[in-house]
Amino acid sequence: MSEIFHASADILETRTRNALLEAGASTETAEATTQALLYASRIGVDSHGVRLVTHYAAMLRAGRLNGTPALKVHRTAPATALLDADDGLGHYACYHAMQLAIEMAAQTGIGAVGVMRSSHCGAAGAYALKAPEAGMVGIMTSNSDANVTPFRGTHAFHGTNPIAMAAPVEGQMPWLLDMATSSIPFNRVRLYRSLGLPLPAGVAADAEGNMTQDAMQASMLLPLGGESYGFKGAGLAGMVSILSAVLTGAMIDPRMIQMTDTSDFTTPRNVGHFCIVLDPARFVGREGFDRALKDYLAMLRAILSTTAGESVMAPGDREWKTMEERKRTGIPVDPDTRGFLKL
Repeated sequence: MSEIFHASADILETRTRNALLEAGASTETAEATTQALLYASRIGVDSHGVRLVTHYAAMLRAGRLNGTPALKVHRTAPATALLDADDGLGHYACYHAMQLAIEMAAQTGIGAVGVMRSSHCGAAGAYALKAPEAGMVGIMTSNSDANVTPFRGTHAFHGTNPIAMAAPVEGQMPWLLDMATSSIPFNRVRLYRSLGLPLPAGVAADAEGNMTQDAMQASMLLPLGGESYGFKGAGLAGMVSILSAVLTGAMIDPRMIQMTDTSDFTTPRNVGHFCIVLDPARFVGREGFDRALKDYLAMLRAILSTTAGESVMAPGDREWKTMEERKRTGIPVDPDTRGFLKL
């Protein structure tokens, strides 16, 4: 196992932003991408953190990614819109789409924005969390290239297709769900390759469909639920594909160019995203929402865990705990990323 180096968030933020700017990203694109990557690194989602800057910089230089995109918004109704990301980095487009959905929800109670002609956007929770900042509930989905087998399938079909949802909790950090619909994200496989670590059992298969824990041999992932209950993850992946690609006009998973396809670094991939924002004040009302959610979370966290001396965690609790720990210890950086950022 390779040694893990720790760096402060401030240093990583500066080096990441500069690397993107040097690769040709606009100031707005570099800032949005940096904030999304640092979000993931701060909360412990290292597979989608600063390690991705190496790939993004390479794609900017190669021409697959447009470093200076001109986002185009098509308002289709008071509460709906479609955003053309102009083949830019997905982080810039997703933050913009979520802000638009928040503005529409403030007027109508709900806002829904689809995004097409985009690219990989990192951790979806970065964008869902913008809604609680405005006192609203945010949902974000994204499709991706095929690297997950359908339930009992023989080859990859869906992407890891994440779902994120964030809700405001009065006086507390937001409730946050941020998950792939696969067993693990494929970027975690790439991270484990860099670190020289074995994969957990039952999450990946080799090119022949045999289960493997060797990150170097992993060719595809299993859907969430694994060999016995993977139909659940596969169904959720399909839901994300319909929202993020079919509804928006983006490329469906099995037709999308692979993120790491070395034969073509110039053709845009047309990734799709979908965000929904809900204003609680237009449903049960702000006071009723705050009261019920706090009551729900208090009851949940009061349940004793099977781990001695601990209680059950709500979605987001682990992430916020990790964020506080990393403020003290720094953020772990894998050897490849450390070399690229010259740390």
